[in-house]
Amino acid sequence: MRKVQNNGAWLLVLPVFLLVAFSAVIPLMTVVNYAFNDSFGENEFFWNGFDWFKEVIDSDRIRGALWRQFLFSAIVLLIEIPLGIAIALTLPKRGFWASLVLVLLAMPLVIPWNVVGTIWQVFARGDIGLLGVVITSFWADFNIGRDPLSAWIVVVMMDVWHWTSLVVLLAYAGLQAIPEAYYQAGRIDQASRWAIFRFIELPKLKGVLLIAVLLRFMDSFMIYTEPFVVTGGGPGQATTFLSIDLVKTALGQFDLGPAAAFSLMYFLVVLLMSWVFYTVMTAMDVEGGTQ
Repeated sequence: MRKVQNNGAWLLVLPVFLLVAFSAVIPLMTVVNYAFNDSFGENEFFWNGFDWFKEVIDSDRIRGALWRQFLFSAIVLLIEIPLGIAIALTLPKRGFWASLVLVLLAMPLVIPWNVVGTIWQVFARGDIGLLGVVITSFWADFNIGRDPLSAWIVVVMMDVWHWTSLVVLLAYAGLQAIPEAYYQAGRIDQASRWAIFRFIELPKLKGVLLIAVLLRFMDSFMIYTEPFVVTGGGPGQATTFLSIDLVKTALGQFDLGPAAAFSLMYFLVVLLMSWVFYTVMTAMDVEGGTQ
């Protein structure tokens, strides 16, 4: 008998496709339209080619924001990844205390981003904030509104406080997945704690750490709310990252053409970096499977 194929299940998927089209594809097409066209009002558009992209590439302001963005992402990754691994190694492996500590560590992750920015804005104030009062007691020039170094310190500390827990949870899950037989073999060989970490735990954490690096790079490279609430991108342009500069261009200056070209290039940079990380992760999985 010939089997009758039932395609009725596609009707269940159709609402999802419509939702994605409405929330992602249609806005993206609007951005593409503004990126390649110019408008003089009354919804009349004129072909502008790649002029907006050339303007973005030639902008010293945007190049400065790109440099600050890469610098910020590199700093937080260099701090959060080693710190997250170190904390995960000190956590209890099982029992009540392990569950309690994991819940406490996860609390910063569920706080809304604007609330995180507000907390650290108050926390870093030199007159009423605990952090600000402590730092100004031995560093009189500490002021996130006037000193770029102060603003950078607070923004980096805020991101480390907010997102190190994610690295801890991922590293902890990776450590829990390591079979006990590896540790038993290390103890039989009288391996030191550092040797166990170097030759057993760290190689087994490679995949997890690459995921952590990918997630943290994407989040840090697209960060907007927290530094905007704390510093507003200042003092001057000191903490004006790509996302803040993009919003200022689109909403502050209402330059929709350059902003649209800027956003597409921003998206392509994030997509390219994510593809690089994914390629590395895939290559490592293939290499690990062949060994």
